[in-house]
Amino acid sequence: MKKLVFLFLLCSGFVLRAQNGEKNFIDQNYIEVTGKAELEVIPDEIYLKILINEADTKSKVTLEEKEQKMYGALKKIGVNVDKDLAVKDFASNFNDHWLKKDEIKSSKEYQLIVHDTKTLSLVFIELEKMDISNITIDHVDHSQKAEFQKQVKINAIKAAREKADYLAEAIKQDAGKAMFIQEQNFTYYRPNTLNSNIMIRGVSSVKKEALPEIEFEKIKFESTMLVRFELSNSK
Repeated sequence: MKKLVFLFLLCSGFVLRAQNGEKNFIDQNYIEVTGKAELEVIPDEIYLKILINEADTKSKVTLEEKEQKMYGALKKIGVNVDKDLAVKDFASNFNDHWLKKDEIKSSKEYQLIVHDTKTLSLVFIELEKMDISNITIDHVDHSQKAEFQKQVKINAIKAAREKADYLAEAIKQDAGKAMFIQEQNFTYYRPNTLNSNIMIRGVSSVKKEALPEIEFEKIKFESTMLVRFELSNSK
C-alpha cells in the first residue's frame, strides 16, 4: 500500500510540473561545448640518485669519510641535507666475504632533491671533485602541482564559457547559466628523465660564474571540460 501511495505522489508531481509549464532537461534549449586548457611549468623538484661505494683498499677513503665529505660539500652549495637528502638503500658484500675471504665492502644509495638547475650543476661539480660520479637524475616534479591541476581545470571551464558566448552570439542568442559540467580528460605529463640521464663529467675546473646550462622539458597539465549552457533569445 505504501508503494502505491509513493508512485501516485511521484506521478502527480510529474503531472503538476507539466501543467505549470516546467521543462525537463531534454526539453530545454541548450548549447554544448568543450573547453580545453593547458599549462606548462619548469620543474622545481629534481630527484637525484647518488651511489657511494666503499674503497676497495684500506689506503683509500672509507664510506663514512666519503659520506661526511659529501654532507659538507652539499651544505657549502646551499643544500638542506636534513630536508632534501635521504638514504634509500644500504648494501654490503658481507655474505660473499665468507666465501671469497676478501674485504667487506659497502655501498649506500641516496636520494637528493634539488630545486633548480644551478644547484644541480654545482652538485655534479662538487661531488665529482670527491670522486663521486655515480649520479643520475631519477625524475622531476613540481611542488605546486595540486594548485596547477586546479588552475588548468578552471581555465578549461572559462574557455568553454567563452566559446559558448561567441557561438550563441553568432545566431543572435544568449548562453545562460551552466546546466551540466563534466570533466572529459585530464593529463599530467611529467618528462621521463630515466631515458635521458644527464651525466656531467670533466667539469671540476668550471667556475661557478660559468656553470653549464641544463634545461629540462617542462611539466605539462592539460584539461578538457564538457559544459552545457542554457540557450535563450537575445533581448
